Amino acid sequence: DRRPPTLSGGQAQRVALARALAIEPEVLLLDEPLAALDAATRQRTRRDLRRWTTAFAGPTVLVTHDPVDALVLADDLVVLAEGRVVEAGPTAQVATRPRTPHVAALLGTNLLEGRARGTRITVDGATVVASDPVEGDVLVTIAPRALTVHRTEPAGSARNRWSMTVAAIDLLGDRVRVQAVGPPALTAEITPDALADLDLRVGEACWFAAKATEVVAYPR
Repeated sequence: DRRPPTLSGGQAQRVALARALAIEPEVLLLDEPLAALDAATRQRTRRDLRRWTTAFAGPTVLVTHDPVDALVLADDLVVLAEGRVVEAGPTAQVATRPRTPHVAALLGTNLLEGRARGTRITVDGATVVASDPVEGDVLVTIAPRALTVHRTEPAGSARNRWSMTVAAIDLLGDRVRVQAVGPPALTAEITPDALADLDLRVGEACWFAAKATEVVAYPR
């Protein structure tokens, strides 16, 4: 037996959830259940929480500001911004085909609007090539890690190559985000070593490249 003040954050969260499940509720409401935990404890507790909520017979409503919590724990998402629902649907659909800049920003992905004919999409005067054909007004997503950054126009098999100007460079842990404008406006994610090799600075010219298979286009 341990007194409550001696419990770690993760242990306290587990106890709180066990107490909630012990009364056999019809609905389980979790309001920011992982917010107070450090990164390592949060990851372990998130796995436990997923297992427990999956076994729970009733519906679970989870409130969180953390996109990772939402993507790991939820089967369906409702995204709110300034008190309004901006997007809703199955988690896999929202995660892979966001429909608003707000949700794309939460997911950390690039979202573009364009017009498609077959595999070629016009975005702000630039051409984006996808692997799968689509027609009409479309939304386009490209993961930042799918983009490569170069000092000069790259050779190779990538069907998408854009001349860009660096707008911002941000260090995020062990990755670097390079925001650039072309058109199109895109953010690439590279390693600090890659940035050092490129010796890029804000305002300088560069090239972004992406394989057509990394471009996801779907009706707007």
